[in-house]
Amino acid sequence: MTFSPDLVHLIITTVFSFLVGMELKTYRQKFHPDTGKFFFGTARTYTFIGILGFLFYRIDPVHLTAYVAVLAAFSLLFALLYYQKLQEGKQSILPFTIMLLVYTFGPMTQLYPLWMPALLFVMIIFVLNAKQSLQRFSSDINMHEFETLGKMVLLSAVILPLLPDTKVIPYLPISPFKIWLAVVVISAISYGGYLVQKYFFPSKGYFLTGIFGGTYSSTATTVVLARKAKEIGDNPVIDAAIIAATSMMYLRLVVVALVFNLSVARSLALPFVLLAAGGMLFALIYMKRGRKKSSKPDFVDKNPLELGTAFLFAILFVVMMMITHFVTTHYGKSGLEILSFAVGFTDIDPFILSLLTGKYAVSHAELVSAIMIAAGSNNLLKAAYALWFGGWKGGSRSAFWVALLGIVTIAWAFWGPLDLFSSGLAA
Repeated sequence: MTFSPDLVHLIITTVFSFLVGMELKTYRQKFHPDTGKFFFGTARTYTFIGILGFLFYRIDPVHLTAYVAVLAAFSLLFALLYYQKLQEGKQSILPFTIMLLVYTFGPMTQLYPLWMPALLFVMIIFVLNAKQSLQRFSSDINMHEFETLGKMVLLSAVILPLLPDTKVIPYLPISPFKIWLAVVVISAISYGGYLVQKYFFPSKGYFLTGIFGGTYSSTATTVVLARKAKEIGDNPVIDAAIIAATSMMYLRLVVVALVFNLSVARSLALPFVLLAAGGMLFALIYMKRGRKKSSKPDFVDKNPLELGTAFLFAILFVVMMMITHFVTTHYGKSGLEILSFAVGFTDIDPFILSLLTGKYAVSHAELVSAIMIAAGSNNLLKAAYALWFGGWKGGSRSAFWVALLGIVTIAWAFWGPLDLFSSGLAA
């Protein structure tokens, strides 16, 4: 037995409209119990509005004369009701907005697949029930974050599509599109880690500060935590957080490599995952030794997504690619190893991205080795920062383990089974 499509569409429209009306009634009783009689409709009213939207669209689906006329009548009716509400000092137009959405159920069920009106229904229910959460969010959020979000949209949805995907820069074997894509990917990872830490785990302890801080800047996180260690004295939990931040750096580099060079990512996966796991093991040991402190944990409250930083990153990326091309052409493997170690004492992201996206006169294993050397020497820099900013008492333990991770990383780059990885890929 098959049912007429019109009957199915009418039933769906009626059910969704009735449920929205019931939800709006619950919303009114919960949040606005004093609305009195001047409230736009009940569950039955919204059910009839949905049915009318279905019928009048079905009568004239081409010119929509009847459909628009009924909509205008409802709008006039609400205008009269809204005038009365203004006299009482009430200004909400939420009931009218819900009415407009319910009125579209009829046409949507006839024009689109079921998932479209169903999704609209779910969104209405969700937004009505999220009033308190949205109020807390709007009161807690920094208004500058919307400006930052606009910058992210500018970087990814405006600038990126406008750039040519052809090699137009002399002596540079990569297109402007791919250069800026690298900027967008790094910015997105950094911005995502920053938002998760700031708005989901803002005061959940030093350990989580280290974990989420390491997803966007393990170096900056190390400096902040080391300063806190010097301020409050001996605290194994901060040692755990600093080690955790460096451990997260390894996983972050694997994710970046997955985006730009799958074969390199496969080769980096085993050593970097093992190093991250080792670091987290040491971090957990110190975490168990730690004791709770009354002071509030800090985090890197500096948004990593700034236009100036993005453009500087793009410039450094291009410069690093040109330097790497020059070094590999004239000095080969040994030159690349020295460059990798030196770059580790700066920002390693532009250099690593240049290795992942460029084409150089070096083997796959040498490319992986260079990335590991840069990561290892960067750990030595963070160990020095931990000792410098945290002092001997506050930063010596974390500095030792971070330095050890760096030494092991560099040693693996020189003597680890990188050739086995590349040969396995070739096979």
